[in-house]
Amino acid sequence: MPAKLLRLPRLAVHLLALFLFAWSSAAMAEVRIHFHSFDGSVLWGRYPHTFIVLEGTLEATGEAVNENYGFSARKVTPAILTGPVEHMVLAETEKNIRNTNRHFTLTITDRQYRRIIAEVNAWQNAPGKYYDLEKRNCIHFVGRMAEILGLKVDYPDDMLRRPKKWLNHVTRMNPELDAEVID
Repeated sequence: MPAKLLRLPRLAVHLLALFLFAWSSAAMAEVRIHFHSFDGSVLWGRYPHTFIVLEGTLEATGEAVNENYGFSARKVTPAILTGPVEHMVLAETEKNIRNTNRHFTLTITDRQYRRIIAEVNAWQNAPGKYYDLEKRNCIHFVGRMAEILGLKVDYPDDMLRRPKKWLNHVTRMNPELDAEVID
């Protein structure tokens, strides 16, 4: 009889531990979206750029999220100065992400995450030549993601090729972000 009494508390401890693990895992499930800019580098041949980083865990499925998306011309040639050119959605390397400016971060729902991914796919799969330096560049792409999340966004002409300045502008337009402007 004493052996059965010892098993019951151990079973209860295991059940409690399992419950607490499941509860804490659900509580930790969240996806964050980070808004980044890159200042550009003549030395490395990279021009100014902005993109989003998604990381965390989806609440509904527990699926890990670790992805990033930016929008660019498929080829950087003088043709980008004269009108629409072929486009692509691209991913930055971890090393490149570490060398960029993280302007602000939002925690998003699974539904918002799916909406962001649907928009990324729409930009990737848009027919024809969809990248336009003045009307549909990386700033417009990231701006669309911010709009989906309810942020105020606009595109002043003097910022269309200056992602850091533009994301600082978006930061100022949305004081509820409680984010610092990056110098």
